[in-house]
Amino acid sequence: MRKQKGFLNIVAIIAIVVVGLGVVGIGVFRSIEKNMDELVELPIIDIDFSSLIAGTYQGEFSSFPVAAEVEVTVEGERVTGINLINHRHGPGYGAEEILGRVIEAQSLKVDVISGATYSSVIVLKAIEEALNDAVQ
Repeated sequence: MRKQKGFLNIVAIIAIVVVGLGVVGIGVFRSIEKNMDELVELPIIDIDFSSLIAGTYQGEFSSFPVAAEVEVTVEGERVTGINLINHRHGPGYGAEEILGRVIEAQSLKVDVISGATYSSVIVLKAIEEALNDAVQ
């Protein structure tokens, strides 16, 4: 009888821990989901690329769980290169394509990559951060 009572106590403790972890997990998931919903609404500043000073600039932006760090090269008032130094992202891949879109358009007002919306916005915000230092 004593062994059975001890076993039931252990099962009860395990059940409480599992339920507690489930509640915490749901809370974390909802927090991440809220961050991502707010991320899509972030405005991307329309920087005048013709006012950029030549040089190499770094920028970073993150919104848990996505983060990006970029290095932007400006030559002759044009963005000539964007290097994605660090990119932490979720299941959607392909946001790297946004770099070429920005260089081609010479603007941050480009369409995000379908299937990589959150990462695209994070990368654009990192580029924006870098270019803020390049504006005359």
